[in-house]
Amino acid sequence: MNPRYTVAVRELCEFAAKQGDLDLRFTPAPSALEGMAGHALVAARRGPGYQTELSLQGDHGALRVRGRADGYDPARQRLEEVKTHKGRLDRQPPSHRQLHWAQAKVYGWLLCRQQDLAALDIALVYLDIGSQQETVFTERCSAGELRQHFEQQCERFLAWAEQQLAHRGARDAALQALAFPFDGFRAGQRPLAEAVYKAANAGRCLLAQAPTGIGKTLGTLFPLLKAAPGAKLDKLFFLAAKTSGRQLALDALERLAVGPLRVLELVARDKACEHPDKACHGESCPLARGFYDRLPAARAAALAPSAERLVLHRARVRDVALQHDVCPYYLSQELARWADVVVGDYNYYFDLGALLHGLAQANLWRVGLLVDEAHNLVERGRRMYSAELRPDTLAEARRSVTAQTVPALKKALDKLRRCWAALDRDQSLPYQVHAAFPAPLRAALQLACATIGEHDAEHPQTQDAALRAFHFEALQLLRLAELLDTHSLLDVTRPPAGAGAHRAAPSTLCIRNLVPAPFLAPRLAAAHTSTLFSATLQPRLYYADLLGLPADHAVIDVASPFQPGQLRVEIARHISTRYRHRAASLDPIVALIAREFEARPGNYLAFFSSYDYLEQVADRLAARHPQLPSWRQSRRMPEAERQRFLARFTDTGQGIGFAVLGGAFSEGIDLPGRRLIGAFLSTLGLPQVNPVNEQIRARMQAMFGAGDDYTYLYPGLQKVVQAAGRVIRTPDDRGVVHLIDDRYARREVQALLPAWWMLTPSQRLPAKTYPFG
Repeated sequence: MNPRYTVAVRELCEFAAKQGDLDLRFTPAPSALEGMAGHALVAARRGPGYQTELSLQGDHGALRVRGRADGYDPARQRLEEVKTHKGRLDRQPPSHRQLHWAQAKVYGWLLCRQQDLAALDIALVYLDIGSQQETVFTERCSAGELRQHFEQQCERFLAWAEQQLAHRGARDAALQALAFPFDGFRAGQRPLAEAVYKAANAGRCLLAQAPTGIGKTLGTLFPLLKAAPGAKLDKLFFLAAKTSGRQLALDALERLAVGPLRVLELVARDKACEHPDKACHGESCPLARGFYDRLPAARAAALAPSAERLVLHRARVRDVALQHDVCPYYLSQELARWADVVVGDYNYYFDLGALLHGLAQANLWRVGLLVDEAHNLVERGRRMYSAELRPDTLAEARRSVTAQTVPALKKALDKLRRCWAALDRDQSLPYQVHAAFPAPLRAALQLACATIGEHDAEHPQTQDAALRAFHFEALQLLRLAELLDTHSLLDVTRPPAGAGAHRAAPSTLCIRNLVPAPFLAPRLAAAHTSTLFSATLQPRLYYADLLGLPADHAVIDVASPFQPGQLRVEIARHISTRYRHRAASLDPIVALIAREFEARPGNYLAFFSSYDYLEQVADRLAARHPQLPSWRQSRRMPEAERQRFLARFTDTGQGIGFAVLGGAFSEGIDLPGRRLIGAFLSTLGLPQVNPVNEQIRARMQAMFGAGDDYTYLYPGLQKVVQAAGRVIRTPDDRGVVHLIDDRYARREVQALLPAWWMLTPSQRLPAKTYPFG
């Protein structure tokens, strides 16, 4: 039989050989860089004929198994599976060792078959990253024994592979026959869909700017699904910055109603965990105990077609998981291997340890990416590749019961505090950037992490929240310290001394990513095709530079379906919202809001640069015009309050909703028709001038020659356009946008506003030089 299903060695063994408990005790594994360095060290210790990264493959019935073996010594006829680790090896769960042997023996048979060997030494090589010492377990196996093991693993997987083949055939046939779910495309939706389809077939990256209200979610999902069979795509990943974006994608996929299509929603661990007070291992959590023994039945139940289509929402995954007594969060991670479309947050693909990217690389999947509201990826990318260690986190860890009762922990944490204090003593400025991570502090941080890891391994039942929080922050910082380069900086911030204090408080350490492109570019390159889309991707070069788009990426700027007559744009040239003019701006802004509302009663959003500014204007409006209804966004507004805020915007409602620019109500909300007829933007949205942003400006100038633009102007105007885009959502909408600041009249600012707004020459002032303070 010709092989028709290809599976990676690791995937095969994880499916067929994993047994027992889910065991994720907090014993941190080496980082990717440490792992690569460890493999290189092992190879360097071997003889001159030692071979690394051997590409191997073999067939069993309809199954083709392939992978890369870590190392082979032809002189000794020994194949090695190399694993790096931290901490004592005798604490390794038996199920981990069992999986490693299964992988090594599969590679062993593939090598015997390729080189016609009668027998082979199979070795598990465990390298301790800290001591650099090897522990080697060796087993002599005949080719017959290895073949029997290989066939056993394949037989366990083969029935599943046959189901997958049947599913893939039915899926592709359904996608080829897929029809657009409406009578026709909206204006602008067809050119967007055509561009996505062409990019998928050509295997290219597409940057797509398309106006709000044309249906970008369906306009990108539909063509990528249509292209999947011809482009031989294994998976589609729809990545969103916010819950609202994920829900729009799930709704669109429900609308498309592709019967055989498996759609999975991934949610954060804290939203899916049934026992947040327990650790992820069988001795603590009942849903981890025997997880891999019950997983096959849970997996089969989750993926069994039960209706015309299968959408694995969070609630459905939870129901199946609890029916089979397995963890919902880790069941969803297992189901990601078998879903056709996965809908989740950006971090599931772009984060350093991203699940979806890791699975795609391990299984050589051909992936299509859709990145929703891609303008958010700049700041989200910066946050993903940044880490911070706060003094209060260390202080709480030192005060914890565990640290106070375990001498080794107390000693390690005290040493770290002394090194940190020494760094503070040498720093006279409140904010300082360091060219490299201070060596004594880094060594103390590594020692503290290793000591905590050892203690956690010895006491798996211990649940010390303060120690765990510190450990997590410290590990993140150390991980990014390995990758520190011109794309990021290490800064130390000391708050000023309080009243009566003799010295400033302890500092905060931060590795701050400024340019996410070096991290994002390999992820985009790993996908067969990717489309990054948003209503605000202007100027293109800014996003290409900061997101790491490939040099040959395609671009489409979809013309707006809206007419200039739908939106009246007014510039309040007589008002300055600069910080130094803020007090003087309150009365003119209140008068403008009241005048517009009196002329055209209805629902409006008023955006401000800060909560303080918002409160000042809202209070002044309430005092001067008490008859005018208003409601306000609050700091850290809970989800229920956000829903009540939006519920005030009805077709018959009237009033002013006060919100912060860049917050929850600036994008991702849809208030068509009379639900929203206007917006006031009392800011340009420019980031504050502060030491951090000035460091970003200097780096942007050095790397791209556009320090002020890349740091202040472009990010600010992007938020403005997003917020203003809430007003006109359909071809029937009519509304007004008031741009409140004299700087909106400048040509260089108006060049970044949507062309269809058609501002008149009388609203412009001559261009001026930056900055815009």
